[in-house]
Order: sequence, then structure tokens, then C-alpha cells
Amino acid sequence: MLVSIETAVARIQAAESITFLTGAGVSTPSGIPDYRSLKGIYQGIEAPEYLLSHTCMVREPEKFYQFVKHLYHPEAAPNVIHRTMAALAQDRQVWVVSQNIDGLHQQAGSKQRIDFHGNLYQCYCRQCGAAVPWQDYLKDWHHVDCGGQIRPAIVLYEEGFSEDTISGAIEAVANAQLVVVVGTSLQVYPFAGLLQYQDSQNCLIINQTMLEQQRIPQVLASGESVFTKLAH
Repeated sequence: MLVSIETAVARIQAAESITFLTGAGVSTPSGIPDYRSLKGIYQGIEAPEYLLSHTCMVREPEKFYQFVKHLYHPEAAPNVIHRTMAALAQDRQVWVVSQNIDGLHQQAGSKQRIDFHGNLYQCYCRQCGAAVPWQDYLKDWHHVDCGGQIRPAIVLYEEGFSEDTISGAIEAVANAQLVVVVGTSLQVYPFAGLLQYQDSQNCLIINQTMLEQQRIPQVLASGESVFTKLAH
């Protein structure tokens, strides 16, 4: 069911508690490539699912490292979508559950936040467990203290999700008056399955392409266009 940008804005403004489910489309206006778009980071690279897998990290650490380094965009800043979501939390209950690993929701000031797939800017040594600044990781994947392998705290292919992440995300969706999906095609599970914990009429999808979830009201628009209206 298609709805207008104006209808979407009115529903978001009226809701007293909102949970936003966000994906790569939220960060493209900040200059971070959408993983699966035509200009995205996966284009022209063989087997990205392997390059971002636990197996690759363990068996071919240098190949893994060279690929993961391209995911970092430390110069990127929160855009109007991140900023507006954080601002809405000043006068209502807002949760952000994000697939993104770029840390921009955190930078924008969203406190009630679940980084579903982790955060590139939190790194640690696999051998000794010590936290390591991401700046050091981008210089060398060997831990200077113990020689172990440094990795970012993101969920790789073949790795599981923590119980806290799953239960926290389900709770945020189930307890919201309105669940708003922004900038994700909902193809990656278990994230895509979160909508089953809320009635479809209490959900809203903002995406540039139509999604399969026909029973859920959808706005065919960029997140930027909707959230620019919300910010005024």
C-alpha cells in the first residue's frame, strides 16, 4: 500500500514511541556506499560474502583486512536522517535498530540504539581480547602488544548474534507505537524478520524501491526527502 511523503511525516510526528529500523540507504547521503546498489562496494568484487566471513578472517587474514579497510569512512558525518532521528528522541520514546556498522547514529546522538551488526569503530584483539583504537587497526592488523589479530566488532558471515542484541531488537519493535523502516531492502536475516513482532498497520516503510511487504504502508522516496520535511 503506497502512501505519500506527507502522510508518512504526519504519522511519524504523531507517534509517541517510534522504533526506526535502518539500513545502508540511511548512510548513502553521508557518502557511504550502499552495499548492494549498482555503485555499491560489492560491485566488481568476487564473493564479498566470503571476504566478510569468519572463515576468510581466520584463513586469509591479509585478504580479509584489505577488504574490510575499504568499509571505513572516518570522514563521513551524520546526515539529516541520523540527526532528525536523534532529535525526535528529545520529546518521545525513540529506539534505533540499525544494520549499519558506520557508527553514524551514535555520532548523531541516538542514545537508545542497537547496532545490530556491530560497529567498525570498535576493534579488539582476537588473541588477548584488548580493545584497540580503530586508527591503529587501519595502520596494521597485528596487535602491537601481543602480535594477535585485530578485528572490528562487527558480525561477519558465519557468526551468530548475541542473545541481548536479538531480544533487545525484538522488544524495541514490539513495544513501539510505530515502526519505521528506512533505507533497507529487508533481505538480510534475522534483521528482516523483526517486523513480524509488530502489526503491519503500525509499520511504515520508506525506501526508494517497492518491497515485498505489501500489507505495510510504503513511501517510495529517499529517506532524505522525508526526513528533511520532518526536520522543519
